Amino acid sequence: MSTLHLIIGNKNYSSWSLRPWMAMTMAGIPFRETVIPLDMAETKAAIAEHSGAGRVPVLHHGKLVIWDSLAILEYLAETFPEKKLWPVGKTARAVARAVSNEMHSGFAALRNACPMNIRRPPKPVTLSDPVKADVGRVESIWRDCRGKFGKGGPFLFGKFSIADAMYAPVASRFSTYRLSEADDTQAYVATVLGSPGFKLWQEAALKESWMIPADEVD
Repeated sequence: MSTLHLIIGNKNYSSWSLRPWMAMTMAGIPFRETVIPLDMAETKAAIAEHSGAGRVPVLHHGKLVIWDSLAILEYLAETFPEKKLWPVGKTARAVARAVSNEMHSGFAALRNACPMNIRRPPKPVTLSDPVKADVGRVESIWRDCRGKFGKGGPFLFGKFSIADAMYAPVASRFSTYRLSEADDTQAYVATVLGSPGFKLWQEAALKESWMIPADEVD
């Protein structure tokens, strides 16, 4: 089998890149990575060398190119079924797909108000009503999944799955911006941020020298 090649944005900021990177790392799927710094003069041209969509992440597998985070995760689940990246049970798997797709397409207010920034010192921010609604919905999803499917471990469906990879950047935001004091929310955030995959990502992010202009005054 040819080597998987994942093209990602720099780790401090690229929340979409974190998702497949973390899933592959947690599952022990071998891959090589290429990091492209975001918001630089050369960023657009560098990404265009790997995908016409103009965004990261991008997965190359032989001649195959996949340029969407969730599509990459679905491909990994099909290519490595033994890794069980989706929950085993049919009902749990359906719910995991639903909440993953909701994250993929929703929560714009939260994304815009609280961008992922691993270097940012943790401190709360004033939240608009749309952001508060997004925060509440995320907490409801986490609480519901944990309550119904989480008996086999500390992740949303017990064992780590694609759903956790999809919500990992949001867990980072919850920590960075102090978005909730609920005990069960903080417990899940601690599970994600304490996982081997996220810790490796965070370690690399903190060593990066790239900084976007907005971060300079944050």
